[in-house]
Amino acid sequence: MADYEKKGGEHHINVGHALQSVTSLRSAREEADDGTAYLEQDVFGDEEGAQIKYRTLSWQFVSFFMIAEIVSNGMLSLPSSLAVVGIVPGVILVVFLGIFATYTAVLLIDFKLNHPEIHNMGDAGMIMFGPIGREILSFGTIVFAICAAGSELLSGQQALTVLSNQGLCAVDLVIIFTAASFLLALPRTLDRLSWLGLASFITIFIAGVVAMIGAGQSAVPGREIDAVISGDFYSSFLSITNPVFAYAGHFMFFPLVSEMHTPRDAYKSAYFLQGFATTFYAIFAVVCYCYIGNTVASPVLFSLNEVWSKASFGIGLANFLVAAGLYSHTAAKLLFIRFFRGTRHLHEHTTWGWVCWVVLVLLANVIACIFSIAVPVFSYIIGITAALFASWYTYGIAGFFWLFDTYHQGGGRHAWYKQPIRFAIAIFTILAGAFICVAGIYVSIKLIVVSYQEGVIGAPFTC
Repeated sequence: MADYEKKGGEHHINVGHALQSVTSLRSAREEADDGTAYLEQDVFGDEEGAQIKYRTLSWQFVSFFMIAEIVSNGMLSLPSSLAVVGIVPGVILVVFLGIFATYTAVLLIDFKLNHPEIHNMGDAGMIMFGPIGREILSFGTIVFAICAAGSELLSGQQALTVLSNQGLCAVDLVIIFTAASFLLALPRTLDRLSWLGLASFITIFIAGVVAMIGAGQSAVPGREIDAVISGDFYSSFLSITNPVFAYAGHFMFFPLVSEMHTPRDAYKSAYFLQGFATTFYAIFAVVCYCYIGNTVASPVLFSLNEVWSKASFGIGLANFLVAAGLYSHTAAKLLFIRFFRGTRHLHEHTTWGWVCWVVLVLLANVIACIFSIAVPVFSYIIGITAALFASWYTYGIAGFFWLFDTYHQGGGRHAWYKQPIRFAIAIFTILAGAFICVAGIYVSIKLIVVSYQEGVIGAPFTC
């Protein structure tokens, strides 16, 4: 495990001690079901008697939070992907990526339990790659969280625009939604938001069901439905980026598991999340595509008639708000933990601690808001950001996690070769992350060029 040395109010990981035996850690966990055997290394330490306690979440509420932020926007573009590649390869891809994301989630949780001091991807980067890895992965996590919050703000703006019949300027609606997101993200501990996570899970599920019913009521006469559609690499990969990134959000596991009262139950959260997401994604994409056909829009709610579109957006509005608040909360907390880990400001109601926390939450929301309304290519920037970071956080980096822990617990490279199948899967996972990253960046940049040429991209701060 990584040890921490307190220097000047900051904590530095001693990487040399990070190579402690994983086997001994697992034995310690078996000796204490509540995880007290390794609280010394935990992100939040021993919270007995603390004014602010973070480790309060159950696995059920972690599942709801993960569904709230992953399924939220993830499902709305999937029917349009089937319209490009066809229903058969589209469904196969959705199911395969769901299984793949489940496997990588398990590897990520393994790594977290083996290294309780990890709070985010930056901490994992420090253990594996040193200070440079820490800064790169920390920066990527914060940028991705803020961009994801901006994406949810845009979804909220779209919902409010539809519900109000464009009664207000889009910029005003984004600002209003941002203010609500800021208030929602203010609680320091996630248990204060747990029931909102449950409500968010329920609303996105109901919104999806209503959208499927609405697709049936908005069925396109003479619609074209194809089993398989052939196309060039650009068009094909552009369409599969939707299901690839529909599962993006694994970076949230580290901070969420850190706030669980029983971290080992995180596996249940992962299975529940991926089981629900994969099943729901496949059904939702097929139903909407079969009723609307190859003319289906992205997001699909714009393909429904006015009544059903408003109903779906109205029900999903709560989910967009909770997801935006959760993402901005996470971006702020990554910095807050970095600044105050090991200090009294983390667990006590100090003036300085609360001022810094409010400022960080405000900054996260303001930056997300500015990005979403001031950058004409923001939706494309999200694609580039997802390609750069989500490709690794959801897929590729899990392979490094397995290689690292297996190497240091089992006696070097020989431990890899003793498990040839898992070793091969780890290498495949890393290569898959690299491919998604490179191809995703290429497609996103080309899409920006094409959009500029066709005049699709508008001006900033316009309604």
